[in-house]
Amino acid sequence: MPWMIPRILKNLFGGPATIRYPFEKREPFLFENFRGRFEHDSEKCDLCGDCQRLCPSEAIKVDEENRTVTWDPFKCIYCHICVESCFHQALKPVVEYTLPAYVKKQVVWQVPEKK
Repeated sequence: MPWMIPRILKNLFGGPATIRYPFEKREPFLFENFRGRFEHDSEKCDLCGDCQRLCPSEAIKVDEENRTVTWDPFKCIYCHICVESCFHQALKPVVEYTLPAYVKKQVVWQVPEKK
């Protein structure tokens, strides 16, 4: 038990091991290579379905008949393969955290007809 005395003293008189979140913020707020949520630009989308085919968690569904793209945030693992595969750059990364929620509804984007 004598080996525990230095550890006990360090824990008693040392600072906290983590930051005190509500009072202290981490700087910088975002980590390097951060992959947050993404946005869909309906004007650029051509409903090719590459994002749906390459999504490993099947979080994106493209419906060509109704001209909609549906994204399920509970299935999404935020790998951004869909963003990287979008040839027309209709999916763009947004550098911000997704807030925690008990209920996450599916997001449906309506794609307008091309002229």
